[in-house]
Amino acid sequence: MSKLNVVPFVSVDRMMKLVHAIGVERFLVELAATIEADFRRWPSFDKTPRIAAHSVEGVIELMPTSDGTLYGFKYVNGHPGNTGEGLQTVTAFGLLSDVATGYPVLLSEMTILTALRTAATSAVAAKYLAPRNAACMAIIGNGAQSEFQALAFKALLGIERVRLFDIDTTATAKCAANLRARGFTVTTCESSAVAVEGAQIITTATADKQYATILSDNMIGAGVHINAVGGDCPGKTELHRDILVRSDIFVEYPPQTRVEGEIQQLAGNHPVQELWQVIAGSAEGRRDDRQITLFDSVGFAIEDFSALRYVQQQILHTGAYDELDLIADPDDPRDLFGMLMRSSPLAAGGMAAAAT
Repeated sequence: MSKLNVVPFVSVDRMMKLVHAIGVERFLVELAATIEADFRRWPSFDKTPRIAAHSVEGVIELMPTSDGTLYGFKYVNGHPGNTGEGLQTVTAFGLLSDVATGYPVLLSEMTILTALRTAATSAVAAKYLAPRNAACMAIIGNGAQSEFQALAFKALLGIERVRLFDIDTTATAKCAANLRARGFTVTTCESSAVAVEGAQIITTATADKQYATILSDNMIGAGVHINAVGGDCPGKTELHRDILVRSDIFVEYPPQTRVEGEIQQLAGNHPVQELWQVIAGSAEGRRDDRQITLFDSVGFAIEDFSALRYVQQQILHTGAYDELDLIADPDDPRDLFGMLMRSSPLAAGGMAAAAT
């Protein structure tokens, strides 16, 4: 991995093998620790809202950041209608580069990795915001993200009881089967209102790009923690506005969340607390047993940077990567044209003739 023109590439196959080699729950715990460590040094990062290209069908985004040593970005889409065509709603890949040279040092798939980092970030937030000794979580929306969320909460908070609801009953059946195989006690429910009964933590992870009311105000009692994952772009929400008004709201990066998150329903000056400050100890998280906490999660570039950084560390000793000849490497860095000409078939034929 020391050759500058060769970039380590983690394919989907390599990522799956890496996760299995480490173990899913251990991977989530270690990834969460990396995210938490980077949140503690939040001021050292460049920060900007993600760059989005919206269409009727969905959104394509770039999510860049740098800590001054490494630069990272993720390319990601969100197309809720894709599942009807047998395609993923979210696909992604990401890259890390060395700031000193500008050379890439890692290229990786991030469809699987995004699911893992989203779940890990949710669990990190809940570590500071959820009720103490929470034992049961409701998951509304049982698609591609749901099992990852449950496993992260099990690994970091010990949650082993889940209550599931999705308007697509086949999605709930899929999620229930996967989680039971991982040792969870699972209850499938006929509505979101039933699913939240007795749950101290409520995760919403629906995909439709619309203003939706997945949770209404009367469903939310005192003391719960809401992990709102699905509302992540303009015009897409999951919670009734009255829930927001009653909650203490925690966000990643306010300039992005106010446009994309649940709080797009509120005035631009509505008070929110940045999660990194809670993790760093400069702000308070959960205060008492009756407080309603809401993590308005939209995903931020620093979390992807953390995920790529974690993968980069892991492949050093697992070898779970391939090598890509991605960067031109002429003998004379000023003679890129000469490198091109020497590679032509005619040049190769001429050298062969001269040799004879």
